Amino acid sequence: MKKYLERELGKKIVQWARQYPVVTLTGPRQSGKTTLVKSLFPKYAYVNLENPVERDYAESDPVAFFGQFRRGVIIDEIQRVPALLSHVQSIVDESPDEHGRFILTGSQNLQLMKGVSQSLAGRTAIGSLLPFSLSEIGGGSNLWKTLWQGFFPRIFHDNLDPTEALAFYTATYLERDVRELVRVKDLSRFSQFLRLCAGRTGQLMNAANLAFDSGIAGKTALEWIAILEASYIVRRLPPWFANVSKRLSKTPKMYFLDTGLVCYLLGIGSPDQLASHPLRGAIFETFVMTEFWKHYANRGVVDRLSHYRDGAQREIDLVDEGRSGNLLVEIKSGQTPNLEWGETLRRISDIFPNASQLCVVYGGAKEQVRSGVRFVPWRNIGSLL
Repeated sequence: MKKYLERELGKKIVQWARQYPVVTLTGPRQSGKTTLVKSLFPKYAYVNLENPVERDYAESDPVAFFGQFRRGVIIDEIQRVPALLSHVQSIVDESPDEHGRFILTGSQNLQLMKGVSQSLAGRTAIGSLLPFSLSEIGGGSNLWKTLWQGFFPRIFHDNLDPTEALAFYTATYLERDVRELVRVKDLSRFSQFLRLCAGRTGQLMNAANLAFDSGIAGKTALEWIAILEASYIVRRLPPWFANVSKRLSKTPKMYFLDTGLVCYLLGIGSPDQLASHPLRGAIFETFVMTEFWKHYANRGVVDRLSHYRDGAQREIDLVDEGRSGNLLVEIKSGQTPNLEWGETLRRISDIFPNASQLCVVYGGAKEQVRSGVRFVPWRNIGSLL
């Protein structure tokens, strides 16, 4: 039997199943949701609503459908039949003390969470499973190979060629999820929009610019970005704000949630090509940001991450307020520490009265402290989390 890597979120899901009647697990397609819940609840019945036979049965006769399951059941891709959520609510309300009866998964956050909030508020725990974190794969042997390969589980488990696997992933995403979430008449234009977004990972989000380059209306660009967020392709990092005199940026930054997907969309065909690519710094920054998001998601905790940018164009890549003090992080892909990388952190750290640590995460191998700034190699990013 094939051995699967252990997921950090697993312990939290088991805990929730002892405390709530329903556990709802969201996340991008192929992030390992089904594999995880099947391994955690091996005695549960399993239904995949992507299967047209199961879906038709659930839609046509939901009472008989649920009558099959006297004990626990895993229902995969529950958003395919959203009406089932009201039936789950009725069953749960009849036996409110029966915890862990339903394990629901879904890969379209917009549709799924709308139904969950309407029918299962207070009855379900909600978690998000993102692709592997660096610690889950046991660390990386080579920076650019790790980022080029990305973190989708099947690429690791089945030793797949990343370019081929991500090409299939993208085609399936466009044909299935995009068509379901929005009426896109021209999928080739959405595909172009997706690639343009990949070229802007780690940058301030400029919907007007994206709209112009894609030949679509500004409103459409915002709608399409929302689709990418709902299907866990991208995520926005909000700006940090406080009552300070200096004018602060109100614009979020946009990041992809997998560096391998970015590389595929940009046509980066090998780790060596990535190492010399003009966007290697943005892709490295994307990697660091996703590691922070995964850390909090894997612990079932809402993160308080943001970026700082003021009117003088001074920037801090990452502000983490989710601990006893603010962690301020600059992100640099270079392999040799440079004192100038920490200069902005030192100059404006007084704006953050609770700043507990100034850090630079960089692409090198040696950890050191220089002028009050901690330089953390990419492999040691877990020490910050």
